[in-house]
Amino acid sequence: MSVARLVRRNGYAILAGASIIALGMGSASAQSLDAALAMAYVNNPTLNSARAGTRAVDEKVPQALSGYRPTLGASASAGPEAYRYQPTGSTASSGNAWPRQFALTAAYTLFNGFITGNQTRTAESQVRGQRETLRNTEQTVLLNGVTAYMNVIQAIALLDLQRQSLAAFEQELRATRDRFNVGEVTRTDVAQAEARVADAQYQVSQAVANLSSARAVYRQVIGVEPGKLFTPRSIESILPPKVDRVISGGLNQHPAIKASEFAVDAAVFQVKVAEGALMPNLSLQGQLQQSYDSSIGVERVGTAAATLNLSVPIYQGGVEYANIRQAKELLSQARIDVDVNRDAIRAQAVQFWGALEAAKAQIQAAQASVAANTLALEGVREEWRVGQRTTTDVLNAQRDLTNSQSALVVAQRDRVVAAYSLVSIIGRLDAVSLGLKVDVYNPQVHYNQVRDSWAGVRTPDGK
Repeated sequence: MSVARLVRRNGYAILAGASIIALGMGSASAQSLDAALAMAYVNNPTLNSARAGTRAVDEKVPQALSGYRPTLGASASAGPEAYRYQPTGSTASSGNAWPRQFALTAAYTLFNGFITGNQTRTAESQVRGQRETLRNTEQTVLLNGVTAYMNVIQAIALLDLQRQSLAAFEQELRATRDRFNVGEVTRTDVAQAEARVADAQYQVSQAVANLSSARAVYRQVIGVEPGKLFTPRSIESILPPKVDRVISGGLNQHPAIKASEFAVDAAVFQVKVAEGALMPNLSLQGQLQQSYDSSIGVERVGTAAATLNLSVPIYQGGVEYANIRQAKELLSQARIDVDVNRDAIRAQAVQFWGALEAAKAQIQAAQASVAANTLALEGVREEWRVGQRTTTDVLNAQRDLTNSQSALVVAQRDRVVAAYSLVSIIGRLDAVSLGLKVDVYNPQVHYNQVRDSWAGVRTPDGK
């Protein structure tokens, strides 16, 4: 069955034909788009790196909470000591000693200007923001997976079309040479046919290179070589019906915007942390100490002490004021970043919506063009056989058909990518929303494991 006939049956026929071609060009395993995205979700190093980064940010919370906990320390000292002792009016004496000292110290902060509480709230906001950043990375990786998948299908289809075009031109060249041998056409007609064959050979080699590049990117994003690829299911049903609703959905749900909003929360608390440096600090300290041979005639001394320490900052060179001003400027920057992200998402929503509508229109136009050019080519060939058309007319008709078929392939690819891009705009390009058959990564699990941890150097996964 020819590609032209496939195109006349439905809008995705060329892509369906391309997936059949892929069987002989990759591994024998079948890979639907959902299966490929599932592999990317599990294997993609960029996404796995972002998950590790999110786990690292989780540790900011127990770091901040440590300010609510006591600190314990122990110290010991020992060493030889030579002495010479001579009381007034007495004979001098000398000797060696081995003084030793052991101490156990505990401290607890009673008040530090609310710094610990604000540091904890800062860390919690950073954790929430990092989760949104992870969600944004997941969307980016999955969209890259969709693009890589469709690029391979497109490259296979375009290569197939260029090979069919080359075969058609070679057939035209043979027919032209036969007619030249009997004197029906001129040497110019043969040269024109030879030129089209040479150009078609170049187009085939270029299409082969493009397919190799697409397969390499697929391997990079998905983690495996492409096998037998299938035309993906339509995802347009989950899209809002109007661009305005896409924009509003993106402004409310896109992870990049939500991450920047959490960054504002963190910056607000960071200002309060900086302001805490101007407040008094009250702490309680206790110490147990035991000394041996600390002085002549003293064998052992033990002490126990508990002190309440209050420090009030008066002036520290102005660094605390500079830190407060800096924190306020960073807060202003974070608020501006929210507007920057909102503007970017709004522009992308309009851009991808326009691309989707343009692709739909292009598909309809290309289908009509393919049908018309197919009939035109058949007619021109018949007229050429009876001498009513020139060789140039036949070659041009074949080229026009190949161009319209290629345009249809490109438009179908653009439609799928644009639809998935819009899904990412509204924040739904994730494993759960797509229904991917994977174990969904839940960052809350690790957070719960480490939040209230008081000690230990092993991570929850045992490393």
